[in-house]
Amino acid sequence: MPGPAATGHGPEPAPPDDARAIRKRTIRLACLTLGAGAAGAGYLWHTNPHEPGHLLPGCPFRWLTGLLCPLCGGTRLAYDLLHGDVVAAFHDNAVLLTLGVPTAAYAIGRSLLAGLRGRRYRLRLTQRSSAVVLGIALVWTIGRNLVG
Repeated sequence: MPGPAATGHGPEPAPPDDARAIRKRTIRLACLTLGAGAAGAGYLWHTNPHEPGHLLPGCPFRWLTGLLCPLCGGTRLAYDLLHGDVVAAFHDNAVLLTLGVPTAAYAIGRSLLAGLRGRRYRLRLTQRSSAVVLGIALVWTIGRNLVG
C-alpha cells in the first residue's frame, strides 16, 4: 500500500536541508500571521461592527446586490467571539461558526504541524469536496436571504 506522499495526500517528506528551511519559513509565517491577527483582533475588540461609523470594510456582494453572501456576518461573528458571546456569534452566521471556524482551525493546524516537522502540506480539495463546499455555500446563501 503506497504511503501518503505516493498518493498525493498528506504531508510530503523533504530533504534534511529543505526541512530546516521549511521549519524556518513556517515559524516566520506563523509569527507574522499571529502578529497581524493580534493587531486585527485588537482593533476589532474596540470597534463594534454592530454599530455604524467604523472603518471596517463592508461586503462587496451585499453592496452590489443587497443580498447576504455566505460570509456576511463574519466580522460581527469574530467580534462576538472575541467578547465571549457565542450565541450572538451563532446568530451572525451559524454556518460559518459551526463549519467554517473548525475547518479553518483544522487546516491551519495541519499546515503548522507539518511545517514544524519540516514537511510541506498543501490542502487539496477534490472535485467532490469542492462541490460540497459550494453546495453548502449556495444553500446557506439562499436560505438566509429567504428567511431574512
